[in-house]
Amino acid sequence: MNSLGRIAIMGGGSWATAIAKMVLAHQPYINWYMRREDRIAEFLRLGHNPAYLTDVQFDTERIHFSSDINKVVEESDTLVFVTPSPYLKSHLTKLTADIKSKFIISAIKGIVPDENLIVSEYFQKVYGVPAENFAVIAGPCHAEEVAFERLSYLTTACADINRAHMVAQLVTCPYIKASISRDVAGIEYACVLKNIYAIASGISIGLKYGDNFQAVLISSASRELEHFLEVAHPFKRNVKDSVYLGDLMVTAYSKFSRNRSFGTMIGQGYSVKSAQIEMQMIAEGYYGARCITLKNMECNADIPIVNAVYNILYRQASPSMEFRRLTEMLK
Repeated sequence: MNSLGRIAIMGGGSWATAIAKMVLAHQPYINWYMRREDRIAEFLRLGHNPAYLTDVQFDTERIHFSSDINKVVEESDTLVFVTPSPYLKSHLTKLTADIKSKFIISAIKGIVPDENLIVSEYFQKVYGVPAENFAVIAGPCHAEEVAFERLSYLTTACADINRAHMVAQLVTCPYIKASISRDVAGIEYACVLKNIYAIASGISIGLKYGDNFQAVLISSASRELEHFLEVAHPFKRNVKDSVYLGDLMVTAYSKFSRNRSFGTMIGQGYSVKSAQIEMQMIAEGYYGARCITLKNMECNADIPIVNAVYNILYRQASPSMEFRRLTEMLK
C-alpha cells in the first residue's frame, strides 16, 4: 500500500468527530459509518454532529455517510475505528465483508472486555488482520481541545514504520503534531492503564485528598505503568514520551476526563451504577480495571493502584479504607 486510499471513520462519538476533522484537513472526502440513521439525518441537516462537539462545522458534501457497515467497508481502503471499546463487538456484529486486506487504524483507548484483548489482538485473532495492516493513534489529546484547535500531540504506531509515517501525515495539521512508533501493544496497554489511574485520581479528589497526594499518586502510577508494560510487552520504550506519561497526566488531571469524573463520583459515595447513569458517557477505565486484573494473572506484575481501583469497583471495597491502605504503599 503506497497510500491510505479512501478513508472511513467508524464511529460517531466525540473522538470520532475530532478525528474526522483532522482527516478532512487533508482528504477531499471521507466515508463515515454511524450506526443510527437519525443521527446521520440530523448531521446532514445541521452540518455538525448533533450529539458531540456540536461547535465543529463540516462540509457534508465531502462526507459519504452510511449506517451500513458492510457498504462502508467495501467502499474504503483504510478503516479508522473510533468507538468506545465496550461497544466494538456490537458494532461489528453485522460485519460480513472481509477486512483482512484493509488497513485498520484504531483510535480506541481501551480493551475489548468480553475477550480481554487489546484491540490489535482482537482484530488479528477474530478477523485475521496481519500486524502490518494495523496501526494505532494515541496521545494526550482530548476531543474537546481538538474542536477548539488547541495545539495537541499524537503518536501513530504500526509494525510497518512506513505506514506509521502515513498515518502521522493523515492526522498532522496546524494544531496537531504527530510522532511515530512501533510499540503498538505497549501503547494500547498504556491507554487502558491511564484510564484506570484517572479513576484513582478522581477517587482521591472525591475523598478530598489534596494536590500533594495527587502528585505522589500519579508519579507512582507512572512507575506502575512502566513496570506493567515491561512485564506484559517487553519493548525498548521511553515511558516519559507523551504517548505514555503525557496521556496519563492529561487523563488524570483534565476537566474533560470522563474517567476522572467517574472516579470523583465514586470517591464521593456514588455506586458504580449510579455514577454511570449520572455521567451518561462511557468511563472505559471501569472495564479496563477488570481486564488488566485478569491479564495480570498471567503477568504477575506489582500494580497496587490498579488493585485498589479494582477492589473498589468490583469488590465493593470502601474507597476510604482502600486508599488508606494504598497510601502506605506509595512513595
